[in-house]
Amino acid sequence: MNVIYANEAQLGIVRALALETWPATFKDILSPEQIDYMLDWMYSAASLKDQFKSGIKFILAEENDDYFGFAAYEFNYKNEAKTKIHKIYIHPKSQGKGVGRILINFIAEEAKKHHNNTLTLNVNRYNKATGFYEKLGFNTMYSEDIDIGNGYLMEDFVMDKGL
Repeated sequence: MNVIYANEAQLGIVRALALETWPATFKDILSPEQIDYMLDWMYSAASLKDQFKSGIKFILAEENDDYFGFAAYEFNYKNEAKTKIHKIYIHPKSQGKGVGRILINFIAEEAKKHHNNTLTLNVNRYNKATGFYEKLGFNTMYSEDIDIGNGYLMEDFVMDKGL
């Protein structure tokens, strides 16, 4: 399994993975309408391009030109020595095979190179991935509700891991 940086032309791969992953991930947590709203908000071609140009790093888990998952992160989040994992999703066919751990370990190593001593992420409070993050050493710091418009909230835990 290789971890590669996605270039701007590969953002379509990120979008395709999100479109396949999100419905399976959130079907028991969010309404189909909210899933569609959030996919359009965060994963439209224009949104991904804006995120990329703002300095967000996108990585892909790849093997033999097949893609198993992606992550997006930012160093020095809010001018602190933290790396924010904005997105990490593993294709349903690849879950439970270590892909998420590989991506997080890659991000952790890159964070250390940038003198960041903490990984931070948001996860939906009802997402079973919270247990996965706990196994990797993340701790729940607090919960927050984020108004994303259209009457929708992101009901998240903020989790941190020291490096």
